[in-house]
Amino acid sequence: MDLLSYILIATFMVVLPGADTMLLIKNTLTYGRKAGRFSALGTAAGLTFWTLIAIFGLSMTIAKSVVLFNTIKYLGAAYLIYLGIKSFFSKNMFSLEDFKEHAKQPLKQVSQKGYKESFLQSLLSNILNPKTVLLYITIMPQFIDFHYHINQQLILLGLILTVLAVLWFLILVQIVDYAKKWMNNPRFQKIFQRSTGFILVSFGIKTAI
Repeated sequence: MDLLSYILIATFMVVLPGADTMLLIKNTLTYGRKAGRFSALGTAAGLTFWTLIAIFGLSMTIAKSVVLFNTIKYLGAAYLIYLGIKSFFSKNMFSLEDFKEHAKQPLKQVSQKGYKESFLQSLLSNILNPKTVLLYITIMPQFIDFHYHINQQLILLGLILTVLAVLWFLILVQIVDYAKKWMNNPRFQKIFQRSTGFILVSFGIKTAI
């Protein structure tokens, strides 16, 4: 198992903004850091759910079908290239325009029920997020060695992904809360988008070859 390559790909997949990212930003800008942290925990719970799904279903299927494995391999490569091109040419990846009104208002007082709702929103968003599903069925299986215990490898890969997601989202909560202007800086957005796009396309080509 090439853990280093997997960690690099998983890191870029986690950092690449999606529905989970925007939901966390919204909750943090509206209710503060604590709500953002609950959103991060919701995402972690969603990833744990998909890890269990992989363990109880996907592992047996991919282990018995060489054709399916090769299909998954090329789908994963195409998906990485697609995300990379989309990131490279995107004009507004980290836009916070939709949340400016929230950012100008005082933080709202949130009850425990409010934090619970933030958690559940992120949980459902992650479970229903196509990016999460495709990551588990196209990218993760390519790092499994079928000569060893498949379920143990899935648990390890799922745990790595979950830890990376939680760490990134906790960092993002701090960035959004203390340095909102950084994410509105066009220069920062352009450098981040194009760097991420180039690296994802490179990983996609490497996976296909």
